[in-house]
Amino acid sequence: MILNSNEKATHLDQDKIFTHDFNVTHTNMFTTALFTFTNVFLQVRNDHVAPIYVINLLISDLIQFCCMIVEVAKPEDWKINEAFFSIYYFGLMASVGFMVCVALERYLVIACPLWYRFHRTIKIPIAVCVMVWALPLVFLLPLIYDVDYDILKIIWAVFFILPLPLFIFVLGGTLKALSASRVPSDEKRRIIAVLVVVLITYVLLFLPSIIWGLAEEHSYNDTLIDLSFTFIKFSPLADLFLYVFIRKGAVDKILASLCCCTMESNDIREGLYQKLS
Repeated sequence: MILNSNEKATHLDQDKIFTHDFNVTHTNMFTTALFTFTNVFLQVRNDHVAPIYVINLLISDLIQFCCMIVEVAKPEDWKINEAFFSIYYFGLMASVGFMVCVALERYLVIACPLWYRFHRTIKIPIAVCVMVWALPLVFLLPLIYDVDYDILKIIWAVFFILPLPLFIFVLGGTLKALSASRVPSDEKRRIIAVLVVVLITYVLLFLPSIIWGLAEEHSYNDTLIDLSFTFIKFSPLADLFLYVFIRKGAVDKILASLCCCTMESNDIREGLYQKLS
């Protein structure tokens, strides 16, 4: 289809607006990630406890942010695009691994408290982090060696679907263990909130990619492809919300705010009812 000069100008303007909005969004997300990263290190300094999995999760998110900025810049050399595409998926796969680590750690705190207390050394988390960073390299080898496109989709879909039953098991096991434990109520709410946020965000963000990779009839569906790549781009932002729920007192503050809003709305309704009556 041949476009006239007015239509071309309109499309160029739309592309400029989209690129500007995309740049602003990524800049805000990148700034938020840096702020959160700094906050985590301040927490380490104050509490003398290193949330190792959260730090590595944020590092993987920063890798994704940097690659998305390069994608927006649109370098002319296709080799640069290909290299940053591989690095982006490396960071994405690593972030999935660290989400699993965060969920398993919350589960062990409740289900196996004695084991967790006696094995809570710095060596085990470091060894796990090294394994998590190394695992995506294995899955990226087919991409480096130009394996068939359909095989690549299946490999990525299998990688993304494996954590899903684990998240469901961890949430169910944690709820069962919490009912028989003496954990303080605020700690219970915080642990459940973290696991629920992990499960919901994972299903919402990664399910389109899993369907796209495994369902042959939808492999070349443009709408599903766009949804898959768009939703995955919000994975780092979802991890930032996860950090909010990990912090002590965050869940209680959110619930308290909701309660205050509910009470204020009830007071307003009562006042209006009294005036009308």
